[in-house]
Amino acid sequence: MADGLVPVCGLDEAGRGPLAGPVVAACVVLDPDDIPDGIDDSKNLTEAARLRLHDEIMARARVGVGIADVDIIDEMNIFHATFWAMARAFEALDPAPVLALVDGNHAPDIACQCRTVVGGDSQILSIAAASIIAKVVRDGIMRKLDEQYPGYGFAAHKGYAVPAHKEALARLGPCPAHRRSFAPVREALATTKQLRPKP
Repeated sequence: MADGLVPVCGLDEAGRGPLAGPVVAACVVLDPDDIPDGIDDSKNLTEAARLRLHDEIMARARVGVGIADVDIIDEMNIFHATFWAMARAFEALDPAPVLALVDGNHAPDIACQCRTVVGGDSQILSIAAASIIAKVVRDGIMRKLDEQYPGYGFAAHKGYAVPAHKEALARLGPCPAHRRSFAPVREALATTKQLRPKP
């Protein structure tokens, strides 16, 4: 492990860009003697591969997950909410890692050394593993939100600002799963004057 510091965790997130749903972070400490085959940046994997690796990582590594919901995102802004979620994911591990390798060029405020790695999810296995966990957990949440709030297509686009989502947002108005601090949602809310009610 890096500079003899053990254990080392990888930290990554999923869902910074969407207009709806939470941002999810994961913290993963891999067992160097029992690493699942095929770990890669979640964006490079099929959904089936992500689901398989999610289950293998959960069974064979130490994993923490942190979730910042839309209220936290709207209160803090997405940048700070992302690192709030990363801190919750880190805190879920006991004993705590000694070194955190964090995807990107900023690190959360956590009780260990941090090293940022731009493109880390395609370079470092523990960060890639965290990207898989975060992506699968968030996708599952978005499928449940699709059941709660039908019509937006959350299960298909996971809350990202694709044309079909923007059209549904204009037609139906925002729902409680939308990030009201994001400009397209704020603009739609100004037009409709109220959130779509909870089911």
